[in-house]
Amino acid sequence: MKKTFKIIITLLIVVGISGGIIAMVKSKEDKKNDKLKTVEVKRGNVIDKALAVGSIEPKVEVDVKSKISGVVKKLFVESGDYVNAGDPLLEIKPTPTPEELVNAQQQVERKDIDLKNALLQYNRQKKLKNKGFISDQQFDQTKKTYDQAKLELQSAKDQLELLKEGKLDTGTEKVESVVKAPISGYILEKEIEIGDPVVPLTSYQAGTVLMTMANMKNLLFKGTVDEIDVGKLKEGMPATLKIGALPDAVIKGVVSKISLKSDEKDNSVVFPIQITLTKTHNVLLRAGYSANAEITVTKHDDVLTIPERLVSFSGDTARVELALNNGKTEERIIKTGLSDAMNIEVKDGLKNGDKVVERPPKEIK
Repeated sequence: MKKTFKIIITLLIVVGISGGIIAMVKSKEDKKNDKLKTVEVKRGNVIDKALAVGSIEPKVEVDVKSKISGVVKKLFVESGDYVNAGDPLLEIKPTPTPEELVNAQQQVERKDIDLKNALLQYNRQKKLKNKGFISDQQFDQTKKTYDQAKLELQSAKDQLELLKEGKLDTGTEKVESVVKAPISGYILEKEIEIGDPVVPLTSYQAGTVLMTMANMKNLLFKGTVDEIDVGKLKEGMPATLKIGALPDAVIKGVVSKISLKSDEKDNSVVFPIQITLTKTHNVLLRAGYSANAEITVTKHDDVLTIPERLVSFSGDTARVELALNNGKTEERIIKTGLSDAMNIEVKDGLKNGDKVVERPPKEIK
């Protein structure tokens, strides 16, 4: 009887220990499953973008130059000032050399002599024509020579006046020592100071750039995109600009120009592009601001998405590890769509609310 009782007690102890061990194992498994990190499948937008790097520039930038030579006598504006077309910008004091004045005076005298000779010839030929001794064609040639001599004398006088006075009014063209604004806009940069020499703009020389001007209402983003992305782009695609100096500014635009020829920058092949700004939300933009432009290539709205880091790819097959309701996990083959390098569209294989396992990265030993 005592022996039987001992056996029963022993069996109860063994069963209790076994139950405790099973409970401990299950508890550890439950804790392990509780610690399993997952990411929920959600609906959202996936946008494929191309990045352009560049700066804000005026659509039209004008170089202000002079038609007369000399030195800067007076300045009426400074960099940053707004002026209307026709407003005075600066005054130039003519500084002809004695040799230039002498040559100009002698040129007037020579052209005066030429005109007097042409007039004598013209009067002689006119008398002969009236008597019928020369043809109309001969007389017309003499008249052309006389008219040309008059023009050349006037041109020589104009040149002398320009050298002496620094201004000239021919009736059809007005040249003066005060340089006026060619457009309405801002003075972006003043290239000269009082006393600086000025080379005039002519048909054979570029002339001194006195100031640069621009209408800051018409602005562009000018930048470059990598050759990998340029094939995706088309004119008219929307873009969002981020200004380095204005982190909270939201600037919108559209792609207006894509270069057909590449450039090389930092040992990389890039293509220049232009983006016309459409909405600045009254943000004050300055020429030269550095900026990045995100160009929307493709956009899928309200689709199932998961972080792309959770997807493992093998050839054309995409797989994820799905967390089940019973605490277990299973491998699931899915069909993916558009990716923005952060999130990826799930076309098939998962549903909204599913939980995908995110395993910790493997430690490098």
